[in-house]
Amino acid sequence: MFDNLKSILDDVTIDAPWELVERFATFPRWKPEDVNASCDMMVERLKRHGVPVTVHEADLYLSIPYEASVQADGKTYRAKPPSYGVPAPNGLEGELVYVPATYSKSVGTLFQKNQDPEASRPDRLRGKIVISEGFAFPQKIHEFEQAGAIGVIAVNPGVDIHWGICTSIWGTPDLDDLPRKPGIPVVAVNNPDGKALIALAQNKGRCKLFSKLDEGWFKQKLPVVEIKGKEQPDKFVLIAGHYDSWDVGIGDNATGDATLLEIARVLWKHRDKLKRSVRIAWWPGHSTGRYAGSTWFADKFALDLDANCVAQLNCDSPGCRWATEFKDISWMKETESFAQGVIKEVTGLPAHGERPHRAGDYAFNNIGISSLFMLSSTMPDKLREEKGYYTVGGCGGNIAWHTENDTIEIADRDIMVRDIKVYLGSVLRIANADVLPFDWRATVAEFQETIDKYQKAAGNHFSLAPSRAEADALAASLAKLHQAIDQKRVATGKANAVIQGLARILVPINYTRTARFRHDPATPIPALPTIATATELAQHDGAKLGFAKTQLMRGQNRLVAALREARAMVDGALA
Repeated sequence: MFDNLKSILDDVTIDAPWELVERFATFPRWKPEDVNASCDMMVERLKRHGVPVTVHEADLYLSIPYEASVQADGKTYRAKPPSYGVPAPNGLEGELVYVPATYSKSVGTLFQKNQDPEASRPDRLRGKIVISEGFAFPQKIHEFEQAGAIGVIAVNPGVDIHWGICTSIWGTPDLDDLPRKPGIPVVAVNNPDGKALIALAQNKGRCKLFSKLDEGWFKQKLPVVEIKGKEQPDKFVLIAGHYDSWDVGIGDNATGDATLLEIARVLWKHRDKLKRSVRIAWWPGHSTGRYAGSTWFADKFALDLDANCVAQLNCDSPGCRWATEFKDISWMKETESFAQGVIKEVTGLPAHGERPHRAGDYAFNNIGISSLFMLSSTMPDKLREEKGYYTVGGCGGNIAWHTENDTIEIADRDIMVRDIKVYLGSVLRIANADVLPFDWRATVAEFQETIDKYQKAAGNHFSLAPSRAEADALAASLAKLHQAIDQKRVATGKANAVIQGLARILVPINYTRTARFRHDPATPIPALPTIATATELAQHDGAKLGFAKTQLMRGQNRLVAALREARAMVDGALA
């Protein structure tokens, strides 16, 4: 009954999704009132196809950017203000100081710090307006502010200026988050104008920044489709993507919104063929609230997600032109072989993935939910090089990402149909699997590699032997569990409970620093973050080395306790 993948995928057509893409191509979706109006458009289309939908009303704290400029040396340069920068409607004047930085060469390094640390000294930056290459990502802005900068100009890589967001606060702030709100104006300029301003900074020139933003509480609509499974209706797969965008945002993320619409249409038609339930959601507040919509959902329905969500899939930037490869796709290690298998089955193509970044509506790590996908297919590196494209975080590698140029020509009808089938096939395979298709042996093998790497970095300063021993013990227990599952010596229900339960333990220990049901900052988080201090020990001496070792001891305690808890769960299923 539940193994009908091909017949269901054959029902995918381009008609309904492409009609939504064409409509969104005329409708900018970053101002709150326009976001709500675009929700109504999607709801109307869902109802037209007979798909029931619940529309939640979320109170989100957002920062809506409008306009910005830089005045210097008798000229006015066009700029854009990233969300959460402090408004400067009357202008902020100061001396320019240049901090050299590199541009990222891959998506894997896009969110990492890239500025020259020597040039970032407080004695150079205090009281100055900093100009530096790159996007206005939060780590960079925060460090400049901490060093005493009064404003920042980010020089984007090309002739276009990219919208963005410069806060590290994940979703709507709570009281503990508020100290991390940016406290200075920030603007972005394009590369030619940035070079002119850098030259001015090198001559100790001055400039004046202007920016206009509207920050506050906004009511935003959040539509959710729930299609109940026939055997395990309480258990569900969550697939979602953001529907607010910069300008009309076709590749990021109108194509994703249309993909979700078609998945909802097809699954509703075949609802009698679902074992577990599927929830399909569209997030507001992605662009202007640092994933505020998905975070609101994670908070509002945290206990249901904790009890019943078996996996979450993020749908962002599918169906873009020239996106002929599946590479650098985000997935957690336990989902890797499954995701590669579905992509191969549906498209015939190989797939390469990487550790999920602290980005892209991955708002469920602290609950502990196995997750896969973030961006979708992308163009080959060789083609990017031929076109002279720099690295961006969406749109299939098209540098129209987060600009006014992300228009209808960025979408590709044939590629979109293929990518819809990849997402739909993945959802169906998870929803209908007898045993959830996630392999925790792969995750623990990754843990072992990480521990070994950290031990090498720590040298004789600290022993991670307890962590390695517990990882080895868990690996041995998992090998027995999977053998028992293959031989049907473990009941299916018990196996699924363990696979889901391991996610609640091992995802947080691998992707979070804070407690469950809270949200880490939107800054890179290393593997097994509680023991990542091991990589820094060689940089410290004296008292600071002692402090670092104390932190590492506490972090190792947390990791070992988590590994022991996971092993007890596995061993309990084998008893």
